[in-house]
Amino acid sequence: MSWETPAPRFDDLIHAPTRLRITAALATATDLEFSALEDALGISPSLLSKQLKLLADASYLTLEKRPQPFGRPRTWIRLTPAGRTAYLGHVEAGHPGGPCGSTTPADRR
Repeated sequence: MSWETPAPRFDDLIHAPTRLRITAALATATDLEFSALEDALGISPSLLSKQLKLLADASYLTLEKRPQPFGRPRTWIRLTPAGRTAYLGHVEAGHPGGPCGSTTPADRR
């Protein structure tokens, strides 16, 4: 795995606020369990599922069902190398609304 900083590159898919928050959370961990991500972001399961599907379809993350000793299997989410590169490149680009940019309307003028 390369630790070089990716070239700055705006990413339309990641730029959407919810998907940016998802990729930012996943960039801090090896993988996260669905309900933990849902709780951390404070969004509904249906919204999270929809956004994860879009990111998975772009090969930015993987979803893995893991069996549990009891109860239903749990879904774990992990950024792929392509997803991590896209996220870090987007952050490096420093667009408004991203971690390097402002999210307040006054700063976007």
